[in-house]
Amino acid sequence: MSTNRKTIIVTGASQGIGAAVANLFLDRGYNVVGNSRNISSKNELQRSDNLAVVDGDIGQAATAARIVETAIKRFGRIDALVNNAGIFFAKPFTDYTMEDFRALSSTNLDGFIFVTQLAVKQMLAQKSGGSVVSITTSIVDHPLSAFTASVPMITKGGINAISRSLAMEYAQEGIRVNTVAPGIVDTPLHKDNPKDFLKTLSPLGRIAASRDIAEAVFYLTEASQVTGEVLHVDGGAHLGRW
Repeated sequence: MSTNRKTIIVTGASQGIGAAVANLFLDRGYNVVGNSRNISSKNELQRSDNLAVVDGDIGQAATAARIVETAIKRFGRIDALVNNAGIFFAKPFTDYTMEDFRALSSTNLDGFIFVTQLAVKQMLAQKSGGSVVSITTSIVDHPLSAFTASVPMITKGGINAISRSLAMEYAQEGIRVNTVAPGIVDTPLHKDNPKDFLKTLSPLGRIAASRDIAEAVFYLTEASQVTGEVLHVDGGAHLGRW
């Protein structure tokens, strides 16, 4: 068991933003517990004695329990949580099905609740504060007509809202709750989308790298006076029309 390092849980950690977050925290001296459905068989994580991985669907309560149990058994504590696991797909509003909505809700909302409740309970027991950072998206508050994703925004917008409420609920205990709202990021989610079009969705005309989002997550995790914040990492898209 290692107790002299801080320990962070990262969901959806096998690739993309989640892997970038996990690797950055490993580089900066954290123990990391990473989760995704099949993370033990395929991932983009560096090999480290300070890394533990847990397979499973975050939309299932049993998966969240295994993640938290692994963190305690392996590293002795939980100091931070990154809710990165999520699914997202864009289509016209009238094309979404109830099956789409249930899938989005299971991963994005049920998963958030299951693991965040358990992590916060552990932080409260430790009496040393903590940090929760969740990944949402810039278009929650600043929709783009060229990128229709109304139904997923019910879930992502819900995470923004609950994060602000939790920031107030647990401020007295020193548990900070924030969100990072990326714009377009170069991840497997966009592998089939034309890059020239994606660049037009940012005033800077650039597609963010996963590392850019990871740096924002690290900042919020370490920023002891920041809570209830939505940090946009979207090349300025949240500012309005361009």
